[in-house]
Amino acid sequence: MNSLAKKRRRFILVSLIVPVFLLVAFVVFPAFDLIRMSFTNWDGYSPESDFIGLGNYISMFQNADLWQSLKNNAVYFVVHLCMIPIELAFAVLLVSKLRAAKFYKTMVFMPYIINGVAIAYAFSYFFSPINGAFDAILDLLHLGMLSQNWLSDPKIVNFVLAFVSLWRFSGYHVILFMAALQSLPQDVQEAARVDGANSWQMFKYIQIPAIMLMVDFILFDNIRGALQVFDIPFVITGGGPGYASSTFTLYTIKTAFTFSNFGLASTMAVAIMAMIVIIYVVQNKIIHGIVLKGGDK
Repeated sequence: MNSLAKKRRRFILVSLIVPVFLLVAFVVFPAFDLIRMSFTNWDGYSPESDFIGLGNYISMFQNADLWQSLKNNAVYFVVHLCMIPIELAFAVLLVSKLRAAKFYKTMVFMPYIINGVAIAYAFSYFFSPINGAFDAILDLLHLGMLSQNWLSDPKIVNFVLAFVSLWRFSGYHVILFMAALQSLPQDVQEAARVDGANSWQMFKYIQIPAIMLMVDFILFDNIRGALQVFDIPFVITGGGPGYASSTFTLYTIKTAFTFSNFGLASTMAVAIMAMIVIIYVVQNKIIHGIVLKGGDK
């Protein structure tokens, strides 16, 4: 047994060499280099750069356009957050004995597997003010008075883009919720039914507490996705008009490749990593507090 345990330990260590090497080479080392670069004024092509201390961080906090971009990210976060209960309801419906459930599952998940750039191009034509399909549908329904400049009005453009993001990613969340619900022990649910629990009581006292880890993951995915939105606003509006639909990631990339300020862009990248980590830690404590409170009951 000792020999077998040693061989097993050796096999695990050898198997971890390549993944750990890749993790260090492509995640850990670039992260430290990014932090180092955030304290310089590197322009992206010069062989040398100057150390400027906290200058980039001060400039970042004083950048009004960047704060506007971060507010735009908040729109994506709030819209997706409000959709999570509906996604969970769809998942509960699809795991029940619903006619043509397989067809609905396929249709719900289909947008997620389509290329994001292709989706963005399709919706840019869908909401186009010139022969756009959405305005044509409104006219067909005699609702032409509701037509707007969907992609150029600063008041609504972020909500339109958030809707596109919602259409693309909601199916993914529904599938994750379905996987969590289908993993619940059937004997527990059958025992609850025998005890007279109705559908709402099953959902509230058995299904929800059992899938809180999945809820935690989807909330984190919502935070990460909202802060890293790039392809949809980049393709559809380019961040315009002005910075009305720009996002934190889009502004960071423009700072690096359009304005050749890789030092400031690195600072923004470090900031977004820090925000994701901090928000996740806070969210994780809240979720675990809810789980423990529910367990005490």
